[in-house]
Amino acid sequence: MKALVLVGGEGTRLRPLTLDTPKPALTLVDRPFIRYMVEWLGRHGVEQVVMACGFRAADLRASLGDEVPGGPAIHYVEEDEPLGTGGPLRFAAERGLLGGERFMALNGDVLTDLDLSALAAQHAEREATATLALHPVSDPTGYGLVRRREDGEVIEFLEKPDPSEIDTDEVNAGAYVLEPSVLELIPAGRAVSLEREVFPRLVGEGLYGRRLEGYWTDIGTPERYLEASWDILEGRVVSDVEPTAPGLLIAADARVDEGAKVGPRAVIGPACELADRASVIDSVLLDGCRVESGGAVRGAILAAGVEVGPDAVVEPGAVLGRGARVRPGVRIGEDARVAPGETVSV
Repeated sequence: MKALVLVGGEGTRLRPLTLDTPKPALTLVDRPFIRYMVEWLGRHGVEQVVMACGFRAADLRASLGDEVPGGPAIHYVEEDEPLGTGGPLRFAAERGLLGGERFMALNGDVLTDLDLSALAAQHAEREATATLALHPVSDPTGYGLVRRREDGEVIEFLEKPDPSEIDTDEVNAGAYVLEPSVLELIPAGRAVSLEREVFPRLVGEGLYGRRLEGYWTDIGTPERYLEASWDILEGRVVSDVEPTAPGLLIAADARVDEGAKVGPRAVIGPACELADRASVIDSVLLDGCRVESGGAVRGAILAAGVEVGPDAVVEPGAVLGRGARVRPGVRIGEDARVAPGETVSV
Protein backbone atom coordinates (compact mmCIF):
# COMPACT_ATOMS: atom_id res chain seq x y z
CA MET A 1 0.00 0.00 0.00
CA LYS A 2 1.03 3.61 -0.60
CA ALA A 3 0.61 6.47 1.84
CA LEU A 4 0.50 10.23 1.27
CA VAL A 5 1.72 12.39 4.16
CA LEU A 6 0.77 16.06 4.41
CA VAL A 7 3.91 18.01 5.36
CA GLY A 8 3.30 21.42 3.83
CA GLY A 9 2.82 23.52 6.96
CA GLU A 10 5.23 26.13 8.32
CA GLY A 11 5.18 25.07 11.99
CA THR A 12 4.72 28.65 13.17
CA ARG A 13 4.06 27.70 16.82
CA LEU A 14 7.54 26.16 17.03
CA ARG A 15 9.40 29.29 15.95
CA PRO A 16 12.25 30.15 16.12
CA LEU A 17 13.16 26.47 15.60
CA THR A 18 11.22 26.39 12.32
CA LEU A 19 12.42 29.69 10.90
CA ASP A 20 15.26 27.90 9.11
CA THR A 21 14.12 24.26 9.32
CA PRO A 22 10.77 22.81 8.20
CA LYS A 23 8.90 21.25 11.10
CA PRO A 24 8.99 17.70 9.63
CA ALA A 25 12.80 17.94 9.38
CA LEU A 26 13.23 19.25 12.93
CA THR A 27 15.23 16.82 15.06
CA LEU A 28 13.14 15.05 17.70
CA VAL A 29 15.49 13.22 20.10
CA ASP A 30 17.87 11.74 17.49
CA ARG A 31 16.23 11.90 14.05
CA PRO A 32 14.05 14.12 11.87
CA PHE A 33 10.54 14.22 13.30
CA ILE A 34 8.94 12.93 10.09
CA ARG A 35 11.11 9.82 10.17
CA TYR A 36 9.05 8.50 13.10
CA MET A 37 6.01 8.57 10.83
CA VAL A 38 7.82 6.81 7.97
CA GLU A 39 9.05 4.11 10.35
CA TRP A 40 5.51 3.75 11.77
CA LEU A 41 4.07 3.35 8.28
CA GLY A 42 6.72 0.77 7.45
CA ARG A 43 5.76 -1.30 10.49
CA HIS A 44 2.25 -1.54 9.04
CA GLY A 45 3.24 -2.70 5.58
CA VAL A 46 3.37 0.59 3.69
CA GLU A 47 5.93 0.24 0.90
CA GLN A 48 5.89 3.74 -0.63
CA VAL A 49 5.38 7.12 1.01
CA VAL A 50 4.58 10.32 -0.87
CA MET A 51 5.52 13.51 0.97
CA ALA A 52 3.18 16.34 -0.06
CA CYS A 53 5.48 19.30 0.58
CA GLY A 54 5.20 23.07 0.67
CA PHE A 55 7.38 25.14 3.01
CA ARG A 56 11.15 24.53 2.50
CA ALA A 57 10.60 21.30 0.59
CA ALA A 58 14.26 21.02 -0.45
CA ASP A 59 15.37 21.08 3.18
CA LEU A 60 12.94 18.30 4.03
CA ARG A 61 14.23 16.14 1.19
CA ALA A 62 17.83 16.77 2.20
CA SER A 63 17.17 15.68 5.77
CA LEU A 64 15.11 12.57 5.00
CA GLY A 65 16.35 11.34 1.61
CA ASP A 66 14.58 8.87 -0.65
CA GLU A 67 14.26 5.96 1.76
CA VAL A 68 14.53 4.92 5.38
CA PRO A 69 16.83 1.90 5.78
CA GLY A 70 14.67 -1.20 5.84
CA GLY A 71 11.54 0.90 5.36
CA PRO A 72 9.41 2.46 2.65
CA ALA A 73 10.66 4.27 -0.43
CA ILE A 74 9.99 8.01 -0.28
CA HIS A 75 8.74 10.26 -3.06
CA TYR A 76 8.13 14.00 -3.00
CA VAL A 77 5.56 16.27 -4.59
CA GLU A 78 5.74 20.03 -4.09
CA GLU A 79 2.73 22.35 -4.14
CA ASP A 80 3.11 25.69 -5.89
CA GLU A 81 0.65 27.14 -3.39
CA PRO A 82 -1.08 25.72 -0.28
CA LEU A 83 -3.77 23.20 -1.22
CA GLY A 84 -5.23 22.37 2.19
CA THR A 85 -5.63 18.80 3.41
CA GLY A 86 -7.44 17.51 0.33
CA GLY A 87 -5.86 19.30 -2.62
CA PRO A 88 -2.49 17.55 -2.27
CA LEU A 89 -4.15 14.16 -2.78
CA ARG A 90 -5.56 15.23 -6.16
CA PHE A 91 -2.28 16.97 -7.01
CA ALA A 92 -0.24 13.80 -6.32
CA ALA A 93 -2.71 11.54 -8.12
CA GLU A 94 -2.55 13.68 -11.27
CA ARG A 95 1.20 13.12 -11.27
CA GLY A 96 0.84 9.34 -11.08
CA LEU A 97 2.10 9.01 -7.52
CA LEU A 98 -0.92 7.20 -6.02
CA GLY A 99 -1.37 4.54 -8.70
CA GLY A 100 -5.17 4.34 -8.80
CA GLU A 101 -5.30 1.97 -5.82
CA ARG A 102 -6.45 2.05 -2.21
CA PHE A 103 -4.08 4.26 -0.19
CA MET A 104 -3.57 5.96 3.15
CA ALA A 105 -3.50 9.68 3.78
CA LEU A 106 -2.07 11.15 6.98
CA ASN A 107 -1.44 14.48 8.64
CA GLY A 108 2.31 14.79 9.10
CA ASP A 109 2.30 16.77 12.35
CA VAL A 110 1.60 14.01 14.88
CA LEU A 111 3.72 11.50 16.75
CA THR A 112 1.77 8.27 17.13
CA ASP A 113 1.86 4.49 17.20
CA LEU A 114 -1.81 3.77 16.44
CA ASP A 115 -2.62 0.43 14.81
CA LEU A 116 -2.91 1.24 11.12
CA SER A 117 -3.17 -2.46 10.27
CA ALA A 118 -6.42 -2.66 12.26
CA LEU A 119 -7.67 0.45 10.45
CA ALA A 120 -6.93 -1.08 7.03
CA ALA A 121 -8.48 -4.41 8.04
CA GLN A 122 -11.79 -2.79 9.05
CA HIS A 123 -11.80 -0.75 5.85
CA ALA A 124 -11.55 -3.92 3.77
CA GLU A 125 -14.09 -5.81 5.90
CA ARG A 126 -16.72 -3.06 5.61
CA GLU A 127 -15.92 -2.45 1.92
CA ALA A 128 -15.71 1.20 2.91
CA THR A 129 -15.06 4.19 0.71
CA ALA A 130 -13.10 5.92 3.45
CA THR A 131 -12.16 4.92 7.00
CA LEU A 132 -11.01 7.43 9.61
CA ALA A 133 -8.73 6.66 12.54
CA LEU A 134 -10.50 7.88 15.67
CA HIS A 135 -8.69 8.47 18.95
CA PRO A 136 -10.19 9.00 22.41
CA VAL A 137 -9.25 12.17 24.28
CA SER A 138 -9.69 12.86 27.99
CA ASP A 139 -11.21 16.31 27.46
CA PRO A 140 -13.20 16.49 24.20
CA THR A 141 -14.52 20.03 24.72
CA GLY A 142 -11.90 21.68 22.50
CA TYR A 143 -12.09 19.24 19.60
CA GLY A 144 -14.25 18.41 16.64
CA LEU A 145 -15.86 15.07 17.45
CA VAL A 146 -17.03 12.17 15.28
CA ARG A 147 -20.26 10.28 15.91
CA ARG A 148 -20.51 6.73 14.58
CA ARG A 149 -22.68 3.64 14.83
CA GLU A 150 -21.55 0.47 16.61
CA ASP A 151 -20.33 -1.02 13.31
CA GLY A 152 -18.17 2.06 12.72
CA GLU A 153 -20.34 3.90 10.18
CA VAL A 154 -19.87 7.65 10.65
CA ILE A 155 -23.15 9.49 11.03
CA GLU A 156 -22.16 13.02 12.01
CA PHE A 157 -19.31 15.45 12.67
CA LEU A 158 -19.53 17.80 15.65
CA GLU A 159 -17.26 20.81 15.22
CA LYS A 160 -16.28 22.00 18.73
CA PRO A 161 -19.75 21.30 20.14
CA ASP A 162 -21.46 22.77 23.16
CA PRO A 163 -20.68 20.65 26.25
CA SER A 164 -24.33 19.57 26.44
CA GLU A 165 -24.00 17.97 22.98
CA ILE A 166 -20.95 15.84 23.78
CA ASP A 167 -21.74 12.13 23.81
CA THR A 168 -18.44 10.75 22.50
CA ASP A 169 -14.74 11.17 23.24
CA GLU A 170 -13.53 10.22 19.74
CA VAL A 171 -11.69 12.75 17.56
CA ASN A 172 -10.34 12.55 14.04
CA ALA A 173 -6.74 11.34 14.46
CA GLY A 174 -5.61 12.50 11.01
CA ALA A 175 -5.03 9.06 9.48
CA TYR A 176 -7.27 7.63 6.76
CA VAL A 177 -7.64 4.66 4.43
CA LEU A 178 -9.19 5.84 1.15
CA GLU A 179 -10.46 4.35 -2.07
CA PRO A 180 -9.41 6.08 -5.33
CA SER A 181 -13.02 7.22 -5.85
CA VAL A 182 -12.51 9.76 -3.04
CA LEU A 183 -10.21 11.69 -5.38
CA GLU A 184 -13.19 12.43 -7.62
CA LEU A 185 -14.70 14.53 -4.80
CA ILE A 186 -11.64 16.80 -4.66
CA PRO A 187 -11.76 19.71 -7.15
CA ALA A 188 -8.51 20.30 -9.00
CA GLY A 189 -6.45 23.48 -8.76
CA ARG A 190 -7.60 24.89 -5.43
CA ALA A 191 -7.29 24.36 -1.70
CA VAL A 192 -9.68 21.70 -0.42
CA SER A 193 -10.39 20.52 3.13
CA LEU A 194 -10.89 16.78 3.57
CA GLU A 195 -12.47 17.37 6.96
CA ARG A 196 -14.95 20.08 5.97
CA GLU A 197 -15.64 19.47 2.27
CA VAL A 198 -15.00 15.82 1.45
CA PHE A 199 -15.79 13.64 4.45
CA PRO A 200 -19.19 15.26 5.19
CA ARG A 201 -20.25 14.37 1.62
CA LEU A 202 -19.39 10.74 2.32
CA VAL A 203 -21.71 10.38 5.33
CA GLY A 204 -24.09 7.59 4.33
CA GLU A 205 -21.87 6.76 1.34
CA GLY A 206 -19.37 4.35 2.85
CA LEU A 207 -17.66 6.51 5.49
CA TYR A 208 -16.49 4.58 8.55
CA GLY A 209 -14.36 5.18 11.62
CA ARG A 210 -12.27 2.90 13.82
CA ARG A 211 -11.40 3.69 17.43
CA LEU A 212 -7.69 3.18 17.97
CA GLU A 213 -6.07 3.26 21.40
CA GLY A 214 -2.39 4.11 21.72
CA TYR A 215 -0.07 7.09 21.74
CA TRP A 216 -1.09 10.17 19.77
CA THR A 217 0.11 13.77 20.13
CA ASP A 218 0.74 16.87 18.05
CA ILE A 219 4.26 18.23 18.67
CA GLY A 220 3.30 21.68 17.39
CA THR A 221 4.32 23.69 20.46
CA PRO A 222 7.57 23.80 22.46
CA GLU A 223 5.79 22.27 25.46
CA ARG A 224 4.53 19.33 23.41
CA TYR A 225 7.90 18.96 21.69
CA LEU A 226 9.54 18.45 25.09
CA GLU A 227 6.76 16.13 26.28
CA ALA A 228 7.13 14.03 23.13
CA SER A 229 10.89 13.82 23.69
CA TRP A 230 10.43 12.40 27.19
CA ASP A 231 7.65 10.06 26.01
CA ILE A 232 10.01 8.62 23.38
CA LEU A 233 12.89 8.25 25.82
CA GLU A 234 10.70 6.75 28.53
CA GLY A 235 9.03 4.25 26.21
CA ARG A 236 5.48 5.60 26.15
CA VAL A 237 5.45 5.56 22.35
CA VAL A 238 6.73 2.74 20.14
CA SER A 239 9.93 3.83 18.37
CA ASP A 240 13.39 2.60 17.37
CA VAL A 241 15.20 5.08 19.63
CA GLU A 242 17.72 3.59 22.07
CA PRO A 243 18.05 5.95 25.05
CA THR A 244 21.18 6.30 27.13
CA ALA A 245 18.90 5.82 30.15
CA PRO A 246 15.15 6.25 30.66
CA GLY A 247 14.42 9.90 29.84
CA LEU A 248 17.98 10.60 28.74
CA LEU A 249 19.93 10.59 25.49
CA ILE A 250 23.57 11.71 25.28
CA ALA A 251 25.12 11.44 21.81
CA ALA A 252 28.22 9.28 21.56
CA ASP A 253 30.43 12.19 20.53
CA ALA A 254 29.08 14.72 23.02
CA ARG A 255 31.65 15.97 25.52
CA VAL A 256 30.25 16.21 29.04
CA ASP A 257 32.65 17.23 31.80
CA GLU A 258 32.50 15.01 34.86
CA GLY A 259 31.59 18.08 36.90
CA ALA A 260 28.53 18.85 34.77
CA LYS A 261 24.98 17.88 35.75
CA VAL A 262 22.69 16.33 33.13
CA GLY A 263 19.13 15.15 33.55
CA PRO A 264 17.55 12.98 34.73
CA ARG A 265 15.65 14.15 31.64
CA ALA A 266 17.66 15.65 28.79
CA VAL A 267 18.75 15.30 25.18
CA ILE A 268 22.39 16.19 24.49
CA GLY A 269 22.89 16.09 20.73
CA PRO A 270 25.93 15.26 18.61
CA ALA A 271 29.07 17.40 19.13
CA CYS A 272 27.59 19.21 22.13
CA GLU A 273 29.95 20.34 24.91
CA LEU A 274 29.11 20.82 28.58
CA ALA A 275 31.83 22.38 30.72
CA ASP A 276 32.51 21.93 34.41
CA ARG A 277 29.55 22.99 36.62
CA ALA A 278 27.26 23.31 33.59
CA SER A 279 23.76 21.92 34.15
CA VAL A 280 21.13 20.79 31.64
CA ILE A 281 17.84 19.63 33.12
CA ASP A 282 14.55 18.80 31.34
CA SER A 283 15.99 20.35 28.17
CA VAL A 284 16.90 19.50 24.58
CA LEU A 285 20.23 20.61 23.09
CA LEU A 286 20.49 19.94 19.37
CA ASP A 287 23.74 19.46 17.44
CA GLY A 288 26.84 21.41 18.42
CA CYS A 289 25.52 23.36 21.40
CA ARG A 290 27.91 24.47 24.14
CA VAL A 291 27.17 25.33 27.77
CA GLU A 292 30.13 26.98 29.51
CA SER A 293 31.18 26.61 33.14
CA GLY A 294 28.33 27.41 35.52
CA GLY A 295 25.82 27.82 32.70
CA ALA A 296 22.35 26.42 33.40
CA VAL A 297 19.62 25.31 30.97
CA ARG A 298 16.29 24.30 32.52
CA GLY A 299 13.17 23.18 30.64
CA ALA A 300 14.33 24.79 27.40
CA ILE A 301 15.05 23.94 23.76
CA LEU A 302 18.33 24.99 22.12
CA ALA A 303 18.62 24.70 18.34
CA ALA A 304 21.88 23.62 16.72
CA GLY A 305 25.00 25.63 17.50
CA VAL A 306 23.67 27.63 20.47
CA GLU A 307 26.26 28.82 22.99
CA VAL A 308 25.41 29.57 26.63
CA GLY A 309 28.15 31.57 28.35
CA PRO A 310 29.64 31.09 31.80
CA ASP A 311 27.09 31.46 34.62
CA ALA A 312 24.33 32.33 32.13
CA VAL A 313 20.86 30.88 32.82
CA VAL A 314 18.17 29.77 30.36
CA GLU A 315 14.83 29.49 32.14
CA PRO A 316 11.96 27.00 31.49
CA GLY A 317 9.96 27.45 28.30
CA ALA A 318 12.70 29.38 26.49
CA VAL A 319 13.48 28.47 22.87
CA LEU A 320 16.76 29.61 21.28
CA GLY A 321 17.19 29.59 17.50
CA ARG A 322 20.11 28.17 15.57
CA GLY A 323 23.47 29.76 16.41
CA ALA A 324 22.14 32.06 19.14
CA ARG A 325 24.59 33.18 21.82
CA VAL A 326 23.98 34.03 25.46
CA ARG A 327 26.71 36.18 27.00
CA PRO A 328 28.23 35.40 30.42
CA GLY A 329 25.92 35.93 33.38
CA VAL A 330 22.85 36.75 31.26
CA ARG A 331 19.48 35.30 32.28
CA ILE A 332 17.04 34.29 29.52
CA GLY A 333 13.57 34.51 31.04
CA GLU A 334 10.78 31.97 31.02
CA ASP A 335 9.12 31.38 27.61
CA ALA A 336 11.59 33.70 25.88
CA ARG A 337 12.22 33.36 22.15
CA VAL A 338 15.69 34.10 20.78
CA ALA A 339 16.07 34.45 17.00
CA PRO A 340 18.62 32.43 15.02
CA GLY A 341 22.07 34.04 15.23
CA GLU A 342 21.03 36.57 17.88
CA THR A 343 23.45 37.46 20.66
CA VAL A 344 21.86 38.21 24.03
CA SER A 345 24.09 40.37 26.18
CA VAL A 346 21.72 42.08 28.58
